[in-house]
Amino acid sequence: MALFGLFSKKKKESLDKGLEKTKESVFKKLSRAIVGKSKVDEEVLDNLEEVLISSDVGVDTTLRVIRRIEERVQRDKYVGVNELNRILKEEIVALLKENTAAGDPGSFTLPENGGPYVIMVVGVNGVGKTTTIGKLAHKFKEAGKKVVLGAADTFRAAAVDQLVVWAERVGVPIVKQGMGADPASVAYDTLCKAKADGADVVLIDTAGRLHNKVNLMNELTKIKKVMRKVVPDAPHEILLVLDGSTGQNAYEQAKQFTLATEVNALAITKLDGTAKGGVVIGISDQFKIPVKYIGIGEKIDDLQVFDREEFVDSLFN
Repeated sequence: MALFGLFSKKKKESLDKGLEKTKESVFKKLSRAIVGKSKVDEEVLDNLEEVLISSDVGVDTTLRVIRRIEERVQRDKYVGVNELNRILKEEIVALLKENTAAGDPGSFTLPENGGPYVIMVVGVNGVGKTTTIGKLAHKFKEAGKKVVLGAADTFRAAAVDQLVVWAERVGVPIVKQGMGADPASVAYDTLCKAKADGADVVLIDTAGRLHNKVNLMNELTKIKKVMRKVVPDAPHEILLVLDGSTGQNAYEQAKQFTLATEVNALAITKLDGTAKGGVVIGISDQFKIPVKYIGIGEKIDDLQVFDREEFVDSLFN
C-alpha cells in the first residue's frame, strides 16, 4: 500500500529549496575542481574526491563513487567536464539503488492478521524525533489511515508534552502515562488501544539515551518483547531519526543505534539548515538501511518520502 504518492512539482520545489545550502556549497567546490579543465582526468577526480568528502558523503562512499566514475572514464575514453554532473548523478543514484531495499520507500504492507502496522521510533534527544513522529502521523492520516501515538519516552516530561501537542494538532489519539513510567508498559497500552480501535498505524516514541548502550539495548528489547504480546510480529519498522546537520556525528549515532537494536529504516532531518546534505548519501550507503524520509523544513508538510533520483537531481542539478 503506497503511503502518499511520489513527488509532485510542488514537493520537488520544496526539496530544491530545502537543499539550497548543500547545493550551493557543492557547486562552489565543483566549479573549483574543474576550473581550466576540458576533460575528466586524474586531477579532476582527485578534486572531486575532496569535494564529496568535504560535503559529508563520507570517505568510503566517496571512494566507491570515484571508482565508478573512473570506470566510466576508462570505458568511454573521453569524458568532458561538462558531462561530469550527469555522470555523478547517475553513479550516485545507481549506488543508492544497489544498497537500498527494493521497493518504494513510501510504502508498506499491513499485517495479514489485520493488526496495526507498528513503527518504533528511536534516536537521540534533539534530532527532531518527536516532530518527525507528528509529521508522519499527519501524512498517514492524510492517506486515510487511522493512527495512534504512544508516548514511551517517559524520561523527559517535555517529550511527552511535545507529543501530546502534535497529537492534538494532527487530531489523532495518544496513549501516555506519568513521567518515569515503564516505557514498555506505555507501548503495551498503546498497542492494546490500537487493536481495540482497529487502527492501521501505531507510532511509538522511545527515549533517546546513548550514554549507556547496554541500558538502551535492554530497554528497546523489553519494549519489543512486551509489544509482541499484543501484536506478535511488532514492531514492523524500527525507524532511526538522525539530524543531518550534525554531519559525521550522525554516522556515529547510526553506528551506535544499529548495534543496540535492529534498525530497518532511517529518517534524516534538518537538511534545510545545513550544507551537509551529502550525509544522506553516505549513511544510506554505509549502513545498507533504506532512508525512508527526509526533513527539509519546519512546516508540517516538510517531511518528504525520500526519492533517490529526485534527491540527487536536486543536489547536483
